Amino acid sequence: MSAFPLVIASVLALSGTALAAGPVLIRDVAVFDGTQRLPARHVLLADGKIADADFRGATPDGATEVRCDGCTLLPGLVDSHVHAYANHELPLLLGVTTQLDMFMPLDMARDIKARMAAGKLLDQADLYTAGTLVTTPGGHGTEYGFTIPTLNRPEDADAFIDARLAEGSDFIKLVYDDGKHYGVNFTTLDLATLTAAIKATHRRGKLAVVHVSTQAAAKDAVAAGADGLVHQFTDSEVDDAFVQLAKQKKIFIIPTYAVNESVYGRAGGTGLLAQAAIADMLDAGQQGVLKQVMRPVDRSARLDALMRASLGKLKAAGVPILAGTDAGNPGTLHGASLHRELELLTQAGLSASEALAAATSVPAKAFGLHDSGRIAKGMKANLLLVKGDPSMDIRATRNIVEIWKAGVAVSPLRQARQLALQQAAAKAAARPQTVLPADGKLGLFSSDAGKLVMAAPFGSWQQNVDSVMSGKSQVVLSAGAGPSGQVSLKLDGELKPGFAYPWAGVAFNPGKQPFAPTDLSAAKGIRFKVRGDGATYALQAFWQAGGYQPAAATFKAEPEWREVKLEWASLKGFDPKTTTWLGLVAAMRTGPFQFELADVGLIPN
Repeated sequence: MSAFPLVIASVLALSGTALAAGPVLIRDVAVFDGTQRLPARHVLLADGKIADADFRGATPDGATEVRCDGCTLLPGLVDSHVHAYANHELPLLLGVTTQLDMFMPLDMARDIKARMAAGKLLDQADLYTAGTLVTTPGGHGTEYGFTIPTLNRPEDADAFIDARLAEGSDFIKLVYDDGKHYGVNFTTLDLATLTAAIKATHRRGKLAVVHVSTQAAAKDAVAAGADGLVHQFTDSEVDDAFVQLAKQKKIFIIPTYAVNESVYGRAGGTGLLAQAAIADMLDAGQQGVLKQVMRPVDRSARLDALMRASLGKLKAAGVPILAGTDAGNPGTLHGASLHRELELLTQAGLSASEALAAATSVPAKAFGLHDSGRIAKGMKANLLLVKGDPSMDIRATRNIVEIWKAGVAVSPLRQARQLALQQAAAKAAARPQTVLPADGKLGLFSSDAGKLVMAAPFGSWQQNVDSVMSGKSQVVLSAGAGPSGQVSLKLDGELKPGFAYPWAGVAFNPGKQPFAPTDLSAAKGIRFKVRGDGATYALQAFWQAGGYQPAAATFKAEPEWREVKLEWASLKGFDPKTTTWLGLVAAMRTGPFQFELADVGLIPN
């Protein structure tokens, strides 16, 4: 027998090889069983399951003994709304042992689910997925740069749902949202098609959950038979009619508060980085995601008021509330953001125990996960051990001591992850700072027989349009007449509907390969001269930690030439030490545009 910290089956766990974990006896810990906190007791794990949730007697022969004073044992957490296309290793390292995916590439899902079925998924969270969501041509879900099947008529609903289930969908997610609440325009299912698809799903014995953003759409979806809503609408406070309808139809709601606070301009996830047990598992890019927001203006006070009012009414009516993050979106991160979601739910009026249930027993019941979400005999030994009492202080879920997946300790995976991140950080620290040209110039534009030539002292310039995301915007780059006899870079184009957030312009790639991180910290910003059609344009700055979500600053292209200086400090979260891309673009509107650039350079420190 060995005391905590626990290191067992490390090689097998790291490789994901199937095994029957040796017995583990967790001694003298308080237990949150999925519904309530229980006094200190012993919990015995064997053969990947909970053998006894209130074990009494001597430690069994061959068992690994774990002691942790002042700790609480919880069921492994369930994130009820993710997009599991990335960070596959991360949720488990942070105590999330089950993810309910609401849209992901099915070939990726099939591989994960095959390993799960074979008992080999010891290095990742369990996964249940909606697979391909149900949307219309041009609807939400079609804007991400790859083609998906779509539904447009009620009479096609049965065949469409059959195809999704044949592909491997565990439940069905439908989109009933035209995007207008968020300032974009999508087509969406009409009510007849939504209703037909929900009925087709139910005839096949599966759950149908619906994405909405407004109260009117939510009422339609619930009346049409939805089993649950995967977001809490934020256009208005829930009214009594909705509460009664939700209660009558026995639906559940996944508020996704964490992603909504990003939409409303608050980077609430940054607080997670103060907790070493979380921050030590995240690379620079993942930490950067938690610092992002989807909208630059902070309107979170309005969101908080709406959530407190709406969730308070739903809780009082007994409508089940499930914890889900919508991880995969800017400001949210797989595994990490569920800890923030729990905190937000308590701020909205749930007790800490109710919030814990929302991430354990409540989603297990709602989605039919009969062997998960509770600490009881026969349940999967997917468990989280934390220091403190999260039923009193929800932030204690962040004090991770140990995690078990099918009875196998995850600490070897966490230790390996921490070592790998330390090595990567040392390598990044050794990356040389880019030496700026003496005159600071980046844009060496010239004309060869009337044809534009774009050169740079390092890196490269290139056209930058939304076609990479299946957008339809266009831009033509040509040589123009700049100030003082210079050759300017002239951009003539049109932003067209297609991608949800259209853009077109020009980009500077500072590295030898696209999106290779480059240290531009010897400069404090970028400068250029500009003229144009009087419209507003944007500098989009990408960096390693920011992934594919840029920091942005705007400028106007007036009819006469003028100089613009934009400092890195004005770009929220941007780290010039890992610059990957700088774009000067028209964005977030539709219609023709025209502007010219000249004398583009970096501002030295």
